[in-house]
Amino acid sequence: MSIRPERQAPPEIFYNDREARKYTSSSRIVKIQEKLSERALELLALPDDGVARLLLDIGCGSGLSGETLSENGHQWIGMDISESMLEVAVERETEGDLMLSDIGQGLPFRPGTLDGAISISAVQWLCNADKTCNHPRLRLKAFFGTLYKCLARGARAVLQIYPENAAQLEMISSAAMKSGFSGGLVVDYPHSTRAKKYFLVLSCGPPSTSTALPKGKEGDEMMTDSDESGSDGEGGDDTTVNVSERQRPAKKQRRGNSKTSVKGRSWIIKKKEQRRHRGYANVPEDSKYTGRKRKTHF
Repeated sequence: MSIRPERQAPPEIFYNDREARKYTSSSRIVKIQEKLSERALELLALPDDGVARLLLDIGCGSGLSGETLSENGHQWIGMDISESMLEVAVERETEGDLMLSDIGQGLPFRPGTLDGAISISAVQWLCNADKTCNHPRLRLKAFFGTLYKCLARGARAVLQIYPENAAQLEMISSAAMKSGFSGGLVVDYPHSTRAKKYFLVLSCGPPSTSTALPKGKEGDEMMTDSDESGSDGEGGDDTTVNVSERQRPAKKQRRGNSKTSVKGRSWIIKKKEQRRHRGYANVPEDSKYTGRKRKTHF
């Protein structure tokens, strides 16, 4: 398996002019992006009333996923950290508004202004500390915290990710849950190692009993993106995992800080004898008060 792009360089460096044009000119990648975007829009579950929604495309790249949003009659804003990718998007005359921004620093939108958000293969980049000033958990916290605020109440965010392992998947899901989101993980083609796709489907607000989490697809396999998939085949047979039902592990008790570690009279006398034997001066004499617990005064 080829090295994951996140391990090679930060996104703004990896997707340089050459890589951005190579990525966009590949008919195979264009087809994959189209299918993933259509699936994300399906999971977004927008009302079918013919009204155009304002959506956010996180990690929009050269605008491939944004084209799907435009074709479905929606307005969109695209964010990406790669200037080269955004330049290609401008050349392709995409219909969305484009922003050069690092999502790990938070999203610069007013509260409740967006009707939904999608992301195709972008959020897992936040899990890599490619700079000394970057801390994955803090970057995920800033991203999910501001995403929650800028979405309208009841709106959804659908984030397609390529987690490197189960620990990374848990870190992303936990960060979303701690920011206030409800929802869960939808896994398409869970029995396939290469075609398995993870969609984090999040709702802005408390969990609703009337809205069930969508089921993952099975059957015919979707084409895989060999440049970014990196799926390790983990996930088992379950196609959905509720984020809101995850429980935080209990904190381990620190050793040496419990009340049972208080030293008794026999221990104190033993230590004093050792110090006298070693020649220490000014060792206090033993008395009936040695090792006695002091009364607590209030």
